[in-house]
Formats: sequence, C-alpha cells, structure tokens
Amino acid sequence: ILRTEERQRLARERREEREKQHAAKESQILEKERKAKIQYEKQLEERQRKLKEQKQKEEQRRAAVEEKRKQKIEEEKERYEAVMHRTLERNQRLETRQKRWSWGGSVTPDSESKAALLHTASKRSTSTANLKQSEAAMNKRLSSSAALLNASDRTRRSQLSPLDSSVISRLLAPTQASLARSKSAATLSAD
Repeated sequence: ILRTEERQRLARERREEREKQHAAKESQILEKERKAKIQYEKQLEERQRKLKEQKQKEEQRRAAVEEKRKQKIEEEKERYEAVMHRTLERNQRLETRQKRWSWGGSVTPDSESKAALLHTASKRSTSTANLKQSEAAMNKRLSSSAALLNASDRTRRSQLSPLDSSVISRLLAPTQASLARSKSAATLSAD
C-alpha cells in the first residue's frame, strides 16, 4: 500500500510539473506574440508617419515651385508692361517731333491731310505727263530700231540658206524680247 501511494504521489508530482512547464511555455508563446504584435503596430505607425512626412515635403516642394513660377510670370508681365510703356512713350515723342518739324510748323491734322493730298495729286499729274513723253520717245526708238533690224535681216536672209536663216531668226528673237523688256523698264522708271 505504501509503495502504491508513493507511486501515485510521484506520478501526481510529475503531472503537476509537466502542467507547470506547459503553462509556462504557453505564457512565453503568448508573451512573444504580444511583443511581436506591438512591434508590428509600431513599425506600421512609423511607416505611416514617414509617408505622411514625405507627402507633406512633396506638397511643400510643389507649392514652392508653383510660387516661383507665379513670381516669374509676374516679373515677365511687369517687364513686358514696362517695355510697352517705354515704346508708347517713344512713339508719342516721335509723333510730337514730326508734328513740330513738319512743313508749316505745328500743323493741324485737317490742313496736314489737305496738303498731303495736294502734294500727291501734283506729283501724279507730273509723273503722268513725264510717262507719256518718255513712252512716245521710246516707241519712236523701238520702231526705228525694229525697222533697221528687219531691213538688215531681210537682206541677210536672202543670201543665206533656209537652215541658216531659221537659226539666225531664233538667235534674234531674244533681242526683240530684250527690247520689249527695256521698254517696260523705262515705263517703270518713269513711274
């Protein structure tokens, strides 16, 4: 009986020891899981914080670039307006100078336009008369030179063979064209 009780007591102690060890292992496992969860949450928070900071930096950089671009556009606009203002002032000064140094001193716009119309009308009438005179003189010269060419051409052609005369007439064609060109050039120079 004593041996049996001893065996049962030892078996009970071993069982209790195993249960204690098992409970300790479970508590260690739970502690490890808890620590791992805490670590994971910390890492997640850190990652989110870094992403947020990066996003803020990116937005600040974008805002700075946009501000710089707006400032540059504003400077260019101011520069353009200053150039336009200077150009307008220069044009006004030139206009006042031209009015000051016109033929009749400071002339009113109505009298200025009338004088300009009279001047152009007189120029046109004289140029038309000159043109008619030069055209008549040119026509006389051209007709006399053409008559000379035709007369000398006929005498020569009568002495030449048909092939030679066709070659010569082809060679003479540009000369007549150049005479026509000189006539048109003379009329243009008279204009």
